[in-house]
Amino acid sequence: MDNEAWLELAIELADLSDAITMARFRAADLAVTTKPDLTPVSEADHAVEQAIRDHLARVAPDHLVLGEEFGADAGDPGAHRWIIDPIDGTKSYVRGVPVWATLIGLEHDGEVVVGVASAPALGSRWWAARGSGAFRDGERIHASRVATLGDAQISFAWDTSERFAADGIGNRMLDLSHRCWRTRGLGDFWQHVLVADGSYDVSIDPIVAYWDAAALLPIVEEAGGRWSTIDGRTDPRTCDTLVCTNGRLHDEVLDALTR
Repeated sequence: MDNEAWLELAIELADLSDAITMARFRAADLAVTTKPDLTPVSEADHAVEQAIRDHLARVAPDHLVLGEEFGADAGDPGAHRWIIDPIDGTKSYVRGVPVWATLIGLEHDGEVVVGVASAPALGSRWWAARGSGAFRDGERIHASRVATLGDAQISFAWDTSERFAADGIGNRMLDLSHRCWRTRGLGDFWQHVLVADGSYDVSIDPIVAYWDAAALLPIVEEAGGRWSTIDGRTDPRTCDTLVCTNGRLHDEVLDALTR
């Protein structure tokens, strides 16, 4: 099967996920627990990832899965592997904030070839397959053509004072924002897909896991944008920070974040 066919499966998985997440969003009896890293996890996080795993076991049994909640399947990492974040933005989800999404990426030979970010509470979905362009709700999207930081709209976010202070990144993000036209902190997946569709020009997340980023990477690239870690790495499997730009501003942004 080609990437377009796998994209169809990813969208099928997103439909399945949306039905689960929306049914429990803002439910008074939503069960929420705390993981060992002190971040929240809801019953919906578990239900979505399990439903995706069950469906893939039926329709693509030779594929591996790496998910935030249930970890990595054993097997050859060069094979097809689905990278799943059942709810990116769980902290928002459990507080009734509609900025969250199910992120579904497909990796093959170390490259993420399909990505879907489905945000049903926002009424939007972004997707891409390598070589086929990027889309939001069925319409082709493109990164902006803004060429100077003084005209750029930037978004970044952090959760704690420790994250802000780590390696001085918080102050460097603030200094960069003061060189830009406008700053709004959106956080999570949303800021990055808004770079892909041209609404923002720069987005920065000073800490991510692979499942937070994987599905977003082909969307940004197919829209004509560019991504890397803060220190310039572009191997998706080593992604522990994430910078997305419209491409034109990328080198200047990295220079501001690392000098």
